[in-house]
Amino acid sequence: MDALIYTLMSGAERSMRAQQVHANNLANLDTAGFRADLDIALSEAVPGTGFDARHMAKLETGAVTSRAGAIKATGRDLDVAVHGNGYLAVQWADGEAYTRAGAIQIDADGALRIDGRAVMGDGGPIVLPPYEKLAIGVDGTLSIQAPGEVEMQAVDRLKLVRPEAGQLAKNEAGLIVARDGQPLPVDDTVQVQGGHLEGSNVSAVEEMVATMSLNRDFEVQMKLYKSADAMAEAGNRLIRE
Repeated sequence: MDALIYTLMSGAERSMRAQQVHANNLANLDTAGFRADLDIALSEAVPGTGFDARHMAKLETGAVTSRAGAIKATGRDLDVAVHGNGYLAVQWADGEAYTRAGAIQIDADGALRIDGRAVMGDGGPIVLPPYEKLAIGVDGTLSIQAPGEVEMQAVDRLKLVRPEAGQLAKNEAGLIVARDGQPLPVDDTVQVQGGHLEGSNVSAVEEMVATMSLNRDFEVQMKLYKSADAMAEAGNRLIRE
């Protein structure tokens, strides 16, 4: 009986946490470049003496789906959409983090930023000199037309990476990071599209279906709680008699 109640408690907690994951996905339905989180749970035996009858559901955190979001044209020179499974690199704490959000801003010093974080290039954070025109090539090369000049000149290149899905996790800021904490290498095969932005890859239909399924699971677990309680009461009556 104790093993049944423990398993039910762990399953109910997993359902509640999974609902939080899907609620967060739905809240970011319109967030550019957002990667939907996955609720992955594993069965883990609780060690003890005798037969391992107690198990708990262990929710794996940080797993994301690599499905691409819809790409829309914006016509803005500093907007960029990443094709395939690549990511843009941005500065995070003492290292790097990665994102698909390509709405790049430029501050008063010419530094490129995404959501306030420095955009990384071949040699570190990218800082552009004064320019009259800017273009981003398919390989991430940043070219500018300097004041008084006629031709475009390449000045830096966006750092683009293509990690394996199993290498990735999400940090507390919702950015993609490597599970081992090390910077990812540049991948020259990653391509981008200037003047475009990628939307969220969240499917509202899938998230709603998953939420309804979790609600049903939770209801079943609550009914089993009541059944376990009824069986415990029946056992106590037999002992008293």
